[in-house]
Amino acid sequence: MNRVIAFHEKMGAEVVLAVSREEDMTLVGKIDRFDNLAERIQTLKPDVVVDFTHPDVVNDNVKIILSEGVRPIVGTTGLSDADLKSIQTLAKKKKLGAIVAPNFAIGAILMMKFAAEASKYMPRVEIVEYHHDNKADAPSGTAIKTAEMIAATNHHINQSKLVETEIIPGARGGKKAQIPIHSIRLPGYVAHQEVLFGGLGQTLSLRHDALSRESFMPGVILSIRKVMQMDGLVYGLENLI
Repeated sequence: MNRVIAFHEKMGAEVVLAVSREEDMTLVGKIDRFDNLAERIQTLKPDVVVDFTHPDVVNDNVKIILSEGVRPIVGTTGLSDADLKSIQTLAKKKKLGAIVAPNFAIGAILMMKFAAEASKYMPRVEIVEYHHDNKADAPSGTAIKTAEMIAATNHHINQSKLVETEIIPGARGGKKAQIPIHSIRLPGYVAHQEVLFGGLGQTLSLRHDALSRESFMPGVILSIRKVMQMDGLVYGLENLI
């Protein structure tokens, strides 16, 4: 029986409902932003803590969770490469599993995998991601991860230089691994992404739409089960499915 703590915010509320429905899991507590995380872990003694919080606090949260001998499942984006290396080092030292995933929606993971495969055959690509207007970071972790997977599959993507002038700086988006990423922030959206490929006389569009936060829960439940069998950090749900 996996004992789970969830941070009790908007995503945390969905995690609470999802965990409560699983016969092999027990929800032992909910944590709000003003709670002392270490003290709550010591009191409730969970096996897993699920973190959907804020980029400003997530790195400290993960270090506390691991230091207390508990496995973190992290859906908060904004962790740097240096943060991930530090988490991996601590997880290995503690001999604990840890999962950090920019996206827990199975459809989004498939989109990223399909995009990496398509990059073998299409020479140019750009990413457009859409989120609600309260999202704290840009671009999204999903967009960054998608660009990383594409670049790892095709080192020559977007190799040909475009002859262009940015009349307004930033109009062509930010870049990760030479792949432009455009971030849209508007009320009404939840989490959406398009990967747009261009080739000779053709285009290819891959799109995923998360219509509710419930869409992320199957990936969270999968991660809770998987992390109990792991030693060290896994970054990205695509490594588990």
